[in-house]
Amino acid sequence: MRAFSTLVLLVATCLCSAVTIRAETPPNVVLIISDDHHWGDYSFMGHPEVKTPHMDKLASQSLLFTRGYVPSSLCCPSLATIISGQFPHQNYITSNDPPGSSDQKLKQNDPVFIEGREKFNKHMDQLNTLPRVLGKQGYLSFQTGKWWQGNFARGGFTHGMTKGSRHGDDGLKIGRETMQPMYDFMKMAKDEKKPFFLWYAPFLPHTPHNPPDRLLAKYKDKAPSPTIAKYWAMVEWLDETCGDLMKHLDEQGLAENTIVIYVADNGWIQDPEKPKYAPRSKQSQYDGGLRTPIMVRWPAKLKPSKSQALASSIDIAPTVLRAAGIEAPKEMTGLNLLDTAAVDARKTIYGEIFTHDSQNIDVPAASLRWRWMIDGDYKIIVPDSKNEPDAKVELYKITTDINEERDLSLTQTERVKELTAKLDAWWKP
Repeated sequence: MRAFSTLVLLVATCLCSAVTIRAETPPNVVLIISDDHHWGDYSFMGHPEVKTPHMDKLASQSLLFTRGYVPSSLCCPSLATIISGQFPHQNYITSNDPPGSSDQKLKQNDPVFIEGREKFNKHMDQLNTLPRVLGKQGYLSFQTGKWWQGNFARGGFTHGMTKGSRHGDDGLKIGRETMQPMYDFMKMAKDEKKPFFLWYAPFLPHTPHNPPDRLLAKYKDKAPSPTIAKYWAMVEWLDETCGDLMKHLDEQGLAENTIVIYVADNGWIQDPEKPKYAPRSKQSQYDGGLRTPIMVRWPAKLKPSKSQALASSIDIAPTVLRAAGIEAPKEMTGLNLLDTAAVDARKTIYGEIFTHDSQNIDVPAASLRWRWMIDGDYKIIVPDSKNEPDAKVELYKITTDINEERDLSLTQTERVKELTAKLDAWWKP
């Protein structure tokens, strides 16, 4: 039986090499995406209490980008960005839900809600998604976990678990209840002698924070509150599932020529008293919602290293395609993360935050709240005057003020003017 290499994407951030490399045989792809996970909540990122031994090992074996970012800090648009290699204003998937969903308290079976979600799904139908492009080259693909765009086939997957509900239905069993569907899929692909792409986006450490008691016991006396203890335990639960997946790749002889990429869909700062997110994390324009480690592991081709260069989830799709020897579609403007010289030379990355409920599914700018940009040492945040009329421009020296506590916009007006012009040149609604 012909062996195929495996490319594993682990979404929270890890990359590995200094040159552009592609496999002589088609690499399999496994993409791991954690859900609602702060960029600092890993042992390898310096957290004093949270234990992530399996992700620590993965990081040590990878090209690790400690300054990775997602363009938008909300689940649905972030995942659409990863799979399409395009910003939300380009792929038209800006928000979690259709117009009026929260205000009107629309239920998922409401015809208005269903019609709105279908409009989002039709935008997904038109995209050159990663599994769709890989499929043209003979890849099988399998969706598990979080998925917003209807049936898994809408994203170009050949196989999957989600049938069509808002953000996952049967797909959300992966990780929390079982890992077996992924193992069965990999066996099928191997038996059929086909390369494969695996989307592993478990509902972890996302709420509900209901970790196994054995894990919660580790943190009860260490966390500042019971709710934070539960979140920390959820992070370790995620780590265990990643270890199980890595072990399976080893046991099946797939690990050596497998690329593993990890990224988180958005950040999370736990409210100390309630099982919900605190300000400046999920849905926000700040690094607490946007930043994530990104990792890429490929033992047969890449040497482990750690990089302080800026990386973006926009880069994941073109990186996978180029590693597989496939030309990325022209609309995928991200860099190949395996070409570390190009990544090191990049000094600017961009992003955008939209309303939770879309204002107009066919007009991305209607839902815009903020645009943001990191340029060298500085990060600028520019509000949209319609959706954020009382907000003002903010400027931070992000390399030294990592918690964005000292707004420099009033004292560095020329820099604000210069960076705003650069942001406008990228996208001005």
